[in-house]
Amino acid sequence: MTSRTRGSEPRRAAVALSAGDRIAIIAGSGALPVALAKGLERRGHRPFVIQTRGEVDDPAAFAAFDGISLELEEIGRLVPTLTRNRITHAVLAGGIGRRPNWKKLRPSIGLLRILPVVISRLARGDNAVLSALVDHIEANGIRVVGAHQILPNLLAAPGSLGAHAPSDRDRRDITAAWEAALAIGALDIGQAAVAIGGRVIALEGIEGTDGLLERVRDLRTHGRIGGAGGGVLVKCAKPRQELRADLPTIGPLTVEAAHAAGLAGIAIEADRSLILEATEVAARADRAGLFVVGLQRPEQ
Repeated sequence: MTSRTRGSEPRRAAVALSAGDRIAIIAGSGALPVALAKGLERRGHRPFVIQTRGEVDDPAAFAAFDGISLELEEIGRLVPTLTRNRITHAVLAGGIGRRPNWKKLRPSIGLLRILPVVISRLARGDNAVLSALVDHIEANGIRVVGAHQILPNLLAAPGSLGAHAPSDRDRRDITAAWEAALAIGALDIGQAAVAIGGRVIALEGIEGTDGLLERVRDLRTHGRIGGAGGGVLVKCAKPRQELRADLPTIGPLTVEAAHAAGLAGIAIEADRSLILEATEVAARADRAGLFVVGLQRPEQ
């Protein structure tokens, strides 16, 4: 690869944690924060969970863990909360569907320290903002780790997952969608694209992968795609992806949404994407006749 990504490259070995370490999960939407909390508990490290209010899908899923809930506008309280609870490691997990309402920001010393950097990076996209947040947390002596460093088994492996593999026609769609996903990733817009018949027909925007697949389903339902069948969803890391946050992720519901959109399969970047509930993903893909394949980014 010609460009390097921020953070360390993902590895399949879990980060070493000592008995005295305490890990915080800064949780957004989706199933990943819950999977991380349960995985850490299995490793003997009950996490401290900071729920992003209004973003977490099921707050009750974290009822068994210590933690608090913060509004996006309370970002200034984040580091003081981490230090007060003696957190040694933090992991950012899950989606955030909106930007803070700057008029409702609650002043604090912590906010005043980070706000100029965040504002300066807003125009560069979400990945730049995430990087600023990671830098701010680590500047206060707390190590930020990726979800894949907590649960390395979540990393997508190269090759097919399940019984089905892409055809030659599917591989043409994969190539087209892969190039498009990298292009929008370079602009920090999204991580996914859909191609049908060798032509890119939809790109991921702020609505995320679920919204992308819903648009494709609607396009097919209303005849906007024409007679072309099949098609492929591709998800890959942005060229300058902050690898400790927001890695491309799929799960069982992604398979269901791809099937509803009439696609032939899903291709994700191996070793830099996450698969939640991989066994269930394979089972649903097999039942639906879809392929799920992990692809390695070619050297350039």
